[in-house]
Amino acid sequence: MENPVELPLMLEGEPQPIPGCAHCDKVAMDRDQAKANGDSSGVSDCNVRLRRHLGDVHA
Repeated sequence: MENPVELPLMLEGEPQPIPGCAHCDKVAMDRDQAKANGDSSGVSDCNVRLRRHLGDVHA
């Protein structure tokens, strides 16, 4: 039997919206709402959406 694969723990901060971008602001507000409601899955979803947007539009 082989040893299990060990993956590094990557602790990235939350992506930050670009000032003045309406889409960034909307996703960040959605994330804040999810946090306020204790919806960790929603927070994670918003972080993914924001990272994708940042990479596609602001890269």
